[in-house]
Amino acid sequence: MLRLFKATINSWNGLRAAARSEAAFREEIAALIVAVPLAFLVATDTWRRVLLIGVIVLLMIVELLNTAIEKLSDHVTPDHHVAIGRIKDMASAAVGLALLLCGVVWLVALAERFGFL
Repeated sequence: MLRLFKATINSWNGLRAAARSEAAFREEIAALIVAVPLAFLVATDTWRRVLLIGVIVLLMIVELLNTAIEKLSDHVTPDHHVAIGRIKDMASAAVGLALLLCGVVWLVALAERFGFL
């Protein structure tokens, strides 16, 4: 039980650190705050609501991993390094794909809701 408590504290500290240092993560928190009630207006069934909220949470997860990779890379060497630059680009691409997924899921849900599909 103590291990679970410590892990929860570590997770909370990680979320707070990301929120303090990363504008993109703060924007995603705002998106989540908007998305939760909006999902109940857009989706008619529970699975769609879970999906609409879940893709935002997935985006936040990928953003956290991207941030961790960037922070670790900068710690390893603050100088420009070609291989590390490619690694950071790949992590950024993962965020881009997660954003694309969010956009597609929300657009399809809105199109269904308003009778375009």
